[in-house]
Formats: sequence, C-alpha cells, structure tokens
Amino acid sequence: MIVSPINDSNRKAMENALSNLERILNADVFVYYGELIDGVEANVKQIIEQICSDGQKHEELYVLLTTTGGSLNPVKRIVNIFRNFYKEVSFIIPDYAYSAGTVMCCSGDKIYMDYYSVLGPIDPQVRNKDGKFVAALGYLDKINELIEKAKRNELTNAEFIILKDFDLAELRAYEQARDLAVDLLVEWLPKYKFKNWNIHSSSQTPVTDEDKRNRAIEIAQNLSDNKERKSHGRPISRVELGRLKLQIDKLEDDQEAYKAVTAYHELMTDYVQKYSMQRFIHTRRFL
Repeated sequence: MIVSPINDSNRKAMENALSNLERILNADVFVYYGELIDGVEANVKQIIEQICSDGQKHEELYVLLTTTGGSLNPVKRIVNIFRNFYKEVSFIIPDYAYSAGTVMCCSGDKIYMDYYSVLGPIDPQVRNKDGKFVAALGYLDKINELIEKAKRNELTNAEFIILKDFDLAELRAYEQARDLAVDLLVEWLPKYKFKNWNIHSSSQTPVTDEDKRNRAIEIAQNLSDNKERKSHGRPISRVELGRLKLQIDKLEDDQEAYKAVTAYHELMTDYVQKYSMQRFIHTRRFL
C-alpha cells in the first residue's frame, strides 16, 4: 500500500479542490504529474478502475497533465485504459506537457490550454545503454550529421570514433521511437480530435477521412521536425499550435473552470515541491 506524505489538512484541501473541479466540469478528473515511465500504466489501470466502480462515474474524463515526457510505451497503454472506460477524454494543460505528454494529449477529444500553457516537440525519450532517458531525435540528427560529413570526407578522427562506436541496436531503438510517435498522432488525431471536423472552413466542402489523415501527418511531421524545433524541451504555445492547424480550446473561455483549475494546480504544485515528489496521481478515490 502506498502511504502518502500529505498531511490531513493538505489532503482535505486537495480533495475539496478536486471535488469542486469535478462538479464544475461534470466529469471525472484524473491528475497526473511527473515523468511517464515504463510500468506506471499498471498503477493508472488500478486507479481508473477504482473511480469507475464507485457509483459516481461520469461518461467523460478530464486529464490534468503536467509532464516533461518519457516513454511512449506506457502512453499507448494509458490511452487504451482511458478509452476503455470513457466515451470522451479531454486534456487540460495548466502548465506544460512535453514530448510523450504531447503525444498523449493528441489522443484527446479536446485539448484545453491557457495563454501560459505549452506543449512540446514529439521527440520521444528512450533509455540508452546506461539506463538514462535521452531524446531520440537529438541522437539521430547527430548521427546523420556525422554520416553526411563522412560522405564529404570531412569527418575528424574524434567524430570517426564516435560514429564507429555507436550501438546500431540503440540507434534502431531511437528510430522506432520516432516512428511510433508519428504513428500514434496519425492514428489518434483523426479518430478523436478531428472526429467532429466535417466541413472545411475555407471552401465549405466536406472533410474526408483522407483529409483528416493528411492533416494529422502534417502536424506529426512538423512536431517531430527536430531541425525546425531545435530543442527537445522547446515550448510550443497554443498560438503556435493553432498555426499548425491543431485546434486548442481556450481554458479561459469558461472562467469558473479556469479558476478551479488554477486553484487546484497551485495547491498541487505547492505539495509536489514541498514533499519533493517525482510523480503525483490524484483522483477522488486516490491521493
């Protein structure tokens, strides 16, 4: 059994803030803070099953997500868990959701952000041979750069050693992680985010399944373009996402929900920092 370090007064404040948010949204709320690590999907499964069996279950789930990213493997399984129990799944980003977190958001029917919120490039993180998470696209870009220099006979001795000693199996894992990130967006965006996109706003013509898929490919390619994004952790605002034709709902449009999300997030951030918590999950049945 997991024992929370949160004391009774803090716990009550958190529970009240979450309860208020569920009331306003008329939905179940699932809060996730921290890295998306392999194995966490089993915890998510148990926690979601708890709130779906307590007699208060709603048809819609709102996920308050704050993450620097992590592995795509748990992301796919967590999305499957959400979709098994809920007809509608929406994501609220009160602060940031990078990398694998951005991929997860693209499985939502809606994504809510305020002017401060950011997503990031879908540069997946994978464990290297030392067991550390590394940004896959950065490695791939560097290897490709060295290969091009070798073709021009411009490779230094030091660069030759780096290229010669690089683990090909590790490189292939990076390529697979990159491809999986794109594949997930191409699968999820048309199915969920674009499901009510029926008419082209410019031409007033019907939107086809191929149109939705092409739009998803365009967005995925842009978000996975490391040369364009420059950095694994580069923040992308809702304005920039709108330019990529990924529609983001403004959290501020519902002032009551906006204030409730802000109040909850401030409490959560304070507790996470106070207790140095690496990962934090909260529902009405789990804290």
